[in-house]
Amino acid sequence: MCGLTRQGQRETEEMEKTVGALQEHALKRKERLKALRDRQLQGRVPEDGEPESKRALEETESEMKHRELKLRNYTPEDEELKERQVPKAKPASVEEKVKDQLEAANPEPIIEEVDLANLAPRKPDWDLKRDVAKKLEKLEKRTQRAIAELIRERLKGSEAELAGAVGAVNAEEGDSD
Repeated sequence: MCGLTRQGQRETEEMEKTVGALQEHALKRKERLKALRDRQLQGRVPEDGEPESKRALEETESEMKHRELKLRNYTPEDEELKERQVPKAKPASVEEKVKDQLEAANPEPIIEEVDLANLAPRKPDWDLKRDVAKKLEKLEKRTQRAIAELIRERLKGSEAELAGAVGAVNAEEGDSD
């Protein structure tokens, strides 16, 4: 039982070391992030105790003040405001754009004549023929070789018969002279 407690003590010591290392890494990361944040805020002049969200809100408000007032839908009665009124926009001609789009939407026929042979369904055994075609090519080559050998044998046999026939004819001619 003493062995288990020593082992348990070792494990807890190792866990404490890893936890300590993780805490060190976390502190280093926090320092790096703080340094990065400080570098980003150097360009701005922060007021003491003022949160960033409040500074951003003030910046947007100052931008809104500088924007020029444009009156599009409101017709003012005051003369100064009438100068800021935007003239009414004239609607653009849409007919030409619509015609172009309609013409582009009508595709031209690609195939004018339909080939009925291509539309006919395949025979039910087309896949079997496709699979057997390679084997038939090999058999065709062997068949051609066998036919060639048979023709050669017949020619050799006929040459022997032909030579015998020619020899017999020569013998007959020699007797008749």
